[in-house]
Amino acid sequence: MVSTPDAADVSQAGRKAGRGARDAAHSTPVRVAARAGIAANGVLHLLIGWLAVQIALGSGGQADQSGALGAIAAEPAGRVFLWVLVVGFAAVVLWRTVSAVWGFHYVGDSTKRTVKRVVAGGQAVVYAVLAVTAATTAVSGRASSGGGGRATAGLLGLPGGQVLTALVGLGVLVGGGVMAWNGYRKKFTEDQDLGGADSRLRRINARTGQAGYIAKGIAIGVLGILLGVAALTFDPQRANGLDSALKTLREQPYGVFLLVAVGVGIACYGVFCFLDARYHRVD
Repeated sequence: MVSTPDAADVSQAGRKAGRGARDAAHSTPVRVAARAGIAANGVLHLLIGWLAVQIALGSGGQADQSGALGAIAAEPAGRVFLWVLVVGFAAVVLWRTVSAVWGFHYVGDSTKRTVKRVVAGGQAVVYAVLAVTAATTAVSGRASSGGGGRATAGLLGLPGGQVLTALVGLGVLVGGGVMAWNGYRKKFTEDQDLGGADSRLRRINARTGQAGYIAKGIAIGVLGILLGVAALTFDPQRANGLDSALKTLREQPYGVFLLVAVGVGIACYGVFCFLDARYHRVD
């Protein structure tokens, strides 16, 4: 007669699996790799900021993560460096996934803790996409393009796709606004342990974080508006990711100056990531 596990056995196995995942995510190698992944995100944002400024000044290029990864791949030993980024991004995915389930015990308010866990889950998805994009670029040696347009086209092709796209656009617009507001209020410091930082580093951390979050919030907000326009016109190419958002900024009155300012702000976010890699709580 074959015995079947009872509920207690299943529960105990689940707890063991959970402890194993937490231990793995909080191990020294993963902590180090996660910090390296945050720093790698800084490299990408420095490149995106530089590409945005180049576009503002009239050069071509793709000012988004794919464009930045393609710029890395074009350099000597760039494809090797991309695989290093893949490892770092994958470590961040593990860390953020575990944080989304069990993390942020240092936050006393249960509602804030829940919000932070939801955000951590979103960050796990973002870094997973970065890891896949970096790996794809490392294999092919060149950046992909048009991914945002294809994703929007897929969404528009669903039943009720225009409404869904408009709702996603509204969510992205709100998300961009929240990011800019959180940057202005320096909310990002809540997840940092700055006890060992001197006053000069604290100021640099605060200023680059503020500029970076506000600049990214503006770019994301523009992308949300473009998704709304894509829904109204049924034209997915109106919302071809961050690159479209930045190029739309350039087309506005005084757009060159606006895009340069946003590009510099995104580069500031890259500098902030280097500091965040050192001071972000990874417990």
